[in-house]
Amino acid sequence: MNMHNKLPEPGSAGVYPFVAAGGADATIDAPHRPWVRPLVIALIILAIAFGAWKAFAPKPALAPAPSNVPEVTVIVPGTSRVADAVTAPGSIAARRDSAVGIEGEGGRVTQVLVDPGQSVGKGQVLARIDRSVQIQQVAQLAASIRSAEADAALAAADLRRAQALVDKGFISKADIDKRVATRDGTLAKVTLAKAQLAESNARLNRLDVRAPAAGLILSRSVEAGQIVSPGSGGLFRLAEGGILEMRALVAEQDLARLKPGMAANVTPVGSTTSYPGKVWLVDPLIDTTSRQGVVRIALAYAPGLRVGAFARASMAAGQGVRPVLPQSAIQSDDRGSYVYVVGAGNRVERRAVTIGSVGDQGVSITNGINGSERIVASAGAFLRAGETIKPVVALRATAG
Repeated sequence: MNMHNKLPEPGSAGVYPFVAAGGADATIDAPHRPWVRPLVIALIILAIAFGAWKAFAPKPALAPAPSNVPEVTVIVPGTSRVADAVTAPGSIAARRDSAVGIEGEGGRVTQVLVDPGQSVGKGQVLARIDRSVQIQQVAQLAASIRSAEADAALAAADLRRAQALVDKGFISKADIDKRVATRDGTLAKVTLAKAQLAESNARLNRLDVRAPAAGLILSRSVEAGQIVSPGSGGLFRLAEGGILEMRALVAEQDLARLKPGMAANVTPVGSTTSYPGKVWLVDPLIDTTSRQGVVRIALAYAPGLRVGAFARASMAAGQGVRPVLPQSAIQSDDRGSYVYVVGAGNRVERRAVTIGSVGDQGVSITNGINGSERIVASAGAFLRAGETIKPVVALRATAG
């Protein structure tokens, strides 16, 4: 140690040599600052507290991610002037439905000559009944006629011979009168026998079941071998003239717009084929319970028209102002036709509708909407009632 080095003056800054970790000499300026240590400690404590708060503080709730709401084109159809039509349900029947039964005494059926769906002429034989007994009776009466005619011829000849002898005085006037009476009696027997034969032939002919008018056989309820009588009821049902009709049930307020002669189309349930017809009668009565009347539509027979089947009719009734929708906007299922209407909160709602006429403009709606609603235009098949959408309104239809 160098004893000649002087110690630093008290209170002055000194430089103290020290040996660093690597063995190298270093110097540090170590001024006397007593507030540094507490400040460093405080900062360290604050850093630890902030880290603990970040680690254990409750996490804020995340805002829900926006759902994928589909954009759907909607239309506000308004109203247009269209060919108006009245639609109504009903059933198909024969315009004149005749029950054809047995006229005579009856017996065992030997032949049935027609089937349902076959057209027949007036007087045509539909079925035959056993006539073996009646044929023998006819033969017996024919023989009795010949016998009576022979007796009448003999009596007439006897009268002629007697009359030739009256003038010669061989036969009296009383004998002539007796021979005249005998001749007249035998002629009466001939007339009686002929009348009996005609009656028997009429009975024989009544064993044939004949069509009372030309028309279409709708049904038969008799088979060969069956025993029938006048109490058996109708053996056949005949649509006179082959003309059918639909008996449409029309609401009271629509009856005033319909008149005989108006064109109509009838579509049986389950069929896509429509059959043309014409209104021939609007019944004058209205049911007091249902407030409906019957409109009768004449139809020519076709294989797709079955008596008793349910159908729907569309009858032209002038022009009207109706909402008109594209075909794509109308859906249907077992509950009927419907559209989707965009309601409050942009939720779609199912709305039942009644379809009117179908034309180039689209499908007119007679009931269910008034034209001011927002209607889903074409995506109804992919939506459900109550689903939320983002409506995109298309161009509004102009009123006619």
